[in-house]
Amino acid sequence: MNILVINPNISQSVTDLIHSEARRAALPDTRITMATAPFGVAYIETPGEAAVGAYASLQLLAQQQAGHDAAVIAAFGDPGVAAAKELLDIPVVGLTESAVAAAFLLGGRFAIVGISQRIGAWYVQTVEQLGLSSRMTGYRGLKQGFASVGTVQHEARDVLREMCLSCVEQDGADSIILAGAPLAGLAREIADQVPVPLIDGVGSAIRMAEALGRAGYEPRRSGALSPPPAKAHQGLSGGLALLMGRQP
Repeated sequence: MNILVINPNISQSVTDLIHSEARRAALPDTRITMATAPFGVAYIETPGEAAVGAYASLQLLAQQQAGHDAAVIAAFGDPGVAAAKELLDIPVVGLTESAVAAAFLLGGRFAIVGISQRIGAWYVQTVEQLGLSSRMTGYRGLKQGFASVGTVQHEARDVLREMCLSCVEQDGADSIILAGAPLAGLAREIADQVPVPLIDGVGSAIRMAEALGRAGYEPRRSGALSPPPAKAHQGLSGGLALLMGRQP
């Protein structure tokens, strides 16, 4: 099993966090290939930034997807995931949809904890688009700034843990998603301090990618997510141009 994991932002420190958690979550015979966006922002916090990250992700997928059984776009909010499902024959999953699927299967209602207040509205919209708003108790995010996105989980660990406890005690959450690649691995480290399951988006996405990749589903040949119709285009990278022009 070969899984391509895309970090849609430019932070190598976050790519390293993603890789570490992906390796811990993966089966022993799964090979992980990491790719970091060559342009964009340090970390994605808004829909506008996500649009840039989505384009970077699609370019990387087009260039590197050959030889892989599945791919993960490793940013909460799933930038570019829907488009990648349309363009590629291999399964592509995002952190949000994978983490929310895990929360659904665990049962009850879930909360999301993240690294900023600004992100919250977008995350709520993403869950709405997945059709599971009724299962979400709410979002809590850090109010203070941080020195580095690659170290925020260490800088703010106590505050993040207290937010998780508030999700349980005040909001009635039955599980908690620790949102975003910058928090990859934190769920493992504080799980024994919070009385409900903590869900890591990276780990959830890797396990889902493994399951879909091993299932051997045939590529779509019709329907809303089948490849787009061939048409004139310009300015696209070579790999992306080939994906845009292929036929189902």
